[in-house]
Amino acid sequence: MSKFFSLVVAVILMVSSLTLQAGSKSSAIKLDPRVALGTYKGIVEDHLGGVLRTARVIALTSEAQSAKWQSVKPLLDRLSNDLATDATVWFVLPDGSYYSTETGAVSDQNLKDRQYFPKLMAGQDVLGDLVISKSTGHRSIIVASPVMVNGKAVAAVGVSVRVRLLSGLLESDTKLPDNAYFYALDPDNKIVLHRNVDRMFKSVSDVGDESLGKAFKAVLTKDQGIFNYTLHGKKMSSIFLKSATLGWYFFIAQEQK
Repeated sequence: MSKFFSLVVAVILMVSSLTLQAGSKSSAIKLDPRVALGTYKGIVEDHLGGVLRTARVIALTSEAQSAKWQSVKPLLDRLSNDLATDATVWFVLPDGSYYSTETGAVSDQNLKDRQYFPKLMAGQDVLGDLVISKSTGHRSIIVASPVMVNGKAVAAVGVSVRVRLLSGLLESDTKLPDNAYFYALDPDNKIVLHRNVDRMFKSVSDVGDESLGKAFKAVLTKDQGIFNYTLHGKKMSSIFLKSATLGWYFFIAQEQK
């Protein structure tokens, strides 16, 4: 899975010289920014989708269906070792008690109060919920699949994908200029991924101001488009595209000179 991620990321190297400014000149090959945006969105979707597919496969094994930590632990350790972006891989039981590859049994925490927990226990996958990890404290994207036996959830396999690591992989491989960057917002205007680590999991209003938050909220009634705005006195030009898979909005933005 990590090798696949690396191969897909390599595609985006072609867009390192991209510009959003109309009429600008460059000796490099010019690509439509929409191609870069679609590629960026696809990388994230494919990475998280790959994590989910692996969780589903593990959930089908006899080790997971035993609902015993010691049985499933080797499979989850292997997943954690192969995945460059995980904060932890975990195994949760119907009472909300859980184990993680980081610490084993987590005796002082319970996942029953997590918003995604009832969905898992109802036999549904979880993809893209944002949380502060209870076991690690990291800002994370939840990817999880229930373990079903005779139509009943007896456990669930989950991965807390660390947003800082996912953003870091994208940042290191895209090589965008300093005045341009990718970012992603969830439907509530919360920043999921960003070059600036301090902005992740903050709302647009927290980063800018209330009027900017309202402007973004109005724009995100569309599935795609162009959006010009001002942030901290800098004029920004951006294009955006909604992910049908995650419900997030992916942006490429560049400061205008």
